[in-house]
Amino acid sequence: MDKRIFTVPNQLTFLRLGFLPFFIIAIRYSRYDWALGLLIAAGLSDALDGLLARQMNQKTRLGSFLDPIADKLLLSSSYFMLALKGKIAWWLTILVLGRDVLILTACAVILLVVGHMTFPPSVFGKLNTTFQILLVLVVILTALVESPALRIARVLLVYVVAAFTIISGFHYSITVARKL
Repeated sequence: MDKRIFTVPNQLTFLRLGFLPFFIIAIRYSRYDWALGLLIAAGLSDALDGLLARQMNQKTRLGSFLDPIADKLLLSSSYFMLALKGKIAWWLTILVLGRDVLILTACAVILLVVGHMTFPPSVFGKLNTTFQILLVLVVILTALVESPALRIARVLLVYVVAAFTIISGFHYSITVARKL
């Protein structure tokens, strides 16, 4: 694994982190058009940094930590800000953030007690992240465009996100317990 810090994929991840305050500001001031643009830019930079890391053989240790952190910060702040604006229910936001806090706490404890262990993302975790992103996208689109189809998709995605948050949380707990 490459030890360099300023590879092109890592620079794209830093750029994505740079979008974060502007995304939060856009939601805070109900500029959902800007929030949508920034969310799309963040998604494209995420896809591009992963593609470039593989194709240019620029996978780095920093990137392996920084990329998921950037994703989690964007998602966590999305849920928190959209809950503050009344666009996502607090119960779902607490469920999503609570799962992430529990996973981070477990990782910190494992790191301190056992040392470094890898926990590659599971299919449930990946599906959870995908549905969480889709919900944020649909919520922002619903704030911009009045559409019955978007409203139905939003309601369905709330329950899909809740289900996958719980399922992936349990799956992660079981996986960690088995590894330990």
